Amino acid sequence: MLRLRSGLIVVTLAVSSLAAACSAADWPRWRGPADTGSVDGGNYPDSLSPETLIWKTPLPGKGCSTPILVGKTLYLTAPVDGRDALLAFDLSGKQLWQAIFAQEDAGKHRNGSGSNASPVSDGKSIFVYFKSGTLAAVSTTGKTLWTTNIVERFGKDTLYWDHGTSPVLTSRHVVLARMHNGESWLAAFDRQTGEMAWKTDRNFQTPQEGDHGYATPLVIMRDGKEALLTWGAEHLTMHDAESGKLLWTCGNFNPDAEKLWPSISTPVIVNGTAVIAFGRNDRGKPRLHGIRLDGSGDVTATAHAWLRTDVGTFVPSAAVWNQHVYLVRDGGEVECLEPASGKTLWKDAFPKHRTNFYSSPVIAGGRFYAPREDGMVFVANVAGDKFRVLSQNDLQEPVIGSPIPVDGRIYLRGERHLFCFATK
Repeated sequence: MLRLRSGLIVVTLAVSSLAAACSAADWPRWRGPADTGSVDGGNYPDSLSPETLIWKTPLPGKGCSTPILVGKTLYLTAPVDGRDALLAFDLSGKQLWQAIFAQEDAGKHRNGSGSNASPVSDGKSIFVYFKSGTLAAVSTTGKTLWTTNIVERFGKDTLYWDHGTSPVLTSRHVVLARMHNGESWLAAFDRQTGEMAWKTDRNFQTPQEGDHGYATPLVIMRDGKEALLTWGAEHLTMHDAESGKLLWTCGNFNPDAEKLWPSISTPVIVNGTAVIAFGRNDRGKPRLHGIRLDGSGDVTATAHAWLRTDVGTFVPSAAVWNQHVYLVRDGGEVECLEPASGKTLWKDAFPKHRTNFYSSPVIAGGRFYAPREDGMVFVANVAGDKFRVLSQNDLQEPVIGSPIPVDGRIYLRGERHLFCFATK
């Protein structure tokens, strides 16, 4: 449990609300069962190389989403013959089925696709979202249970760099966030029927592109009730998960009104502090904020615990392990921080290269896995608060999705293949 120092409000990550349906061996959403990008223990490989490759399976088209694993089945989104699709694979890499949807909207960025959003599952259904606007629920046998189109209902989004946010699950709903230059909102859809349960405006005035959001909401528990913590448009907000009502808001992330600062990296929470990466680390203007999650209403004046202007990340989201926050910055610098104070515990770097890191890192068994955009995958030891690069291997294709560590295996989606690695 992540407990706040304030005795009035207790905020926890909702890591157990779907525990009855998903097992401890599952990775049911983008950053894993605890939204930390990490797992404890396990014998994970020191390299992702031909020597540790168990299998690789060709994919039918380009997608940048991260796979999920539920009940010994891997699910990922990809285009099939120009149409959005959800694919299911067993743990030997054999494709089990595919569910086909509408025409793909492939996007325009070299690292974008129509399949940027990662699936999410409650163990009974898989929920998917595509740039085309398709939001759908699919059974574990591949049957489409319901589908709706967000673009047809609410218009096209105006995001400059395609889309990025993934759907999340509460106990009753699948929730989407739309944050762009236009009508922005959170909306909840019934997991069983797809009917919209509520839709709440989330509009803030920002400098150019500051209202463009790619981060994924977090489902948290606030005094025993589910809430949605959402980062974007230069504000961190909490909404009641049942009704969409705004409970809490924090601003003042861009007091100098900098332009072209979209929200990309998803926050992490440690012991009641949310760590928010903002700014443009890729342009020498990093910002890293520590935000206390106590209080109610507008907490802008009281919630800012600390600010770093010398460290941050633009695209990759942080990982949490052993109560510390781990960043891989866009140029390959690695930093371990104490979340309550923002203090750097240690920092190091992967070898310099002109290519950036877009994938978000994961930590498993004390191993830190960080793919670079061009397909070079680094593994480092971070156990004992020490950093040592163990290996670097070229997968020979771009990698944008994040690795997923489950039961001693690392699954990784490249532009053309799905890979599985393990210590042999």
